[in-house]
Amino acid sequence: MMRRISLALQGGGAHGAFTWGVLDRLLEEPDIEVAAISGTSAGALNAAALKAGLIEGGNAGARASLARLWSDVAEVGDMRLVPWMKAFLPYATAMADFTASALPISIAGIAAQFVTPYAWGAAYENPLRPVVERLDFSKVCNTDGPQIAIGATNVRTGRIRIFAGQEVTPEALLASACLPTVFQAVQIGGEHYWDGGFTGNPALFPLYEPGLPDDVVLVSINPFDRSGLPMTPLEIEDRVSEISFNAALLGELRAIAFVRRLIGRGQVEPGQMKDVRLHLISDETLMQELSAGSKLIAGPRLIERLHQAGRQAAGRFVSGHGDKIGVEASFDVEKLFR
Repeated sequence: MMRRISLALQGGGAHGAFTWGVLDRLLEEPDIEVAAISGTSAGALNAAALKAGLIEGGNAGARASLARLWSDVAEVGDMRLVPWMKAFLPYATAMADFTASALPISIAGIAAQFVTPYAWGAAYENPLRPVVERLDFSKVCNTDGPQIAIGATNVRTGRIRIFAGQEVTPEALLASACLPTVFQAVQIGGEHYWDGGFTGNPALFPLYEPGLPDDVVLVSINPFDRSGLPMTPLEIEDRVSEISFNAALLGELRAIAFVRRLIGRGQVEPGQMKDVRLHLISDETLMQELSAGSKLIAGPRLIERLHQAGRQAAGRFVSGHGDKIGVEASFDVEKLFR
């Protein structure tokens, strides 16, 4: 019997390699079927690569597609460096890999505090564009396979925009991953968009459609909790970023907890509201060791470390909670608000 799930994939730059590891391990389970995916930023890229691979070659094709995606991301290195700059910095990727393992900063990161991405003018190139455009969008947008919902933030209104179906274009993925201090805003249909993490990291509501499974597996790469008080400028900046990018998600999780309480008390007619069975795959210990700056430094060593950690976390979930899929929630969302 197939265990049908929906996936909710957080964004977090290079830390999205953790999600790659999670998906890589889940795809080894032949009886787990992914019915829908909601993704933001790196989660959006993972979602598109997963869908394209599934259409091309089933679970094995999806694993190969995700591996290609992160090999391409690793070649980008420091995402703050536009492609033409690498002609002058031929060892940029190696420098980024060293920086990610040894220092929580990059030279380009310091420059980003003083220079807007619009300062490059016509010379600006989004370093993620070649990565995104290598995906086969005839498969990403295929009506078969899992539904995909990609979140981005409308700069003018401050509201979330969900791209789905044929709307999932290279521009939509770039918009979802557009950190405003690093990348120029992405224009789609006369509107400009920034990173979807500001308004939904990821958005859960697209997964509430009646035909989709009640089981939602959230792959979290932004720590909910931090021990100790941030005191240095970098620590404060990192924690502010985490809080900002978790705010919308926490709001949706609170709503899930509220609905489950209503259903449990018999105050809602059966089937009237989605009774979400939530599951969580994360590694808070590892993510607390990594700085926010490392999200923009996609060095091969960091990516491989995160990939292996994601596989291990998914393995723990499968062995410890896999039999709960279709039966009961394995994550007590109420504990987040106690």
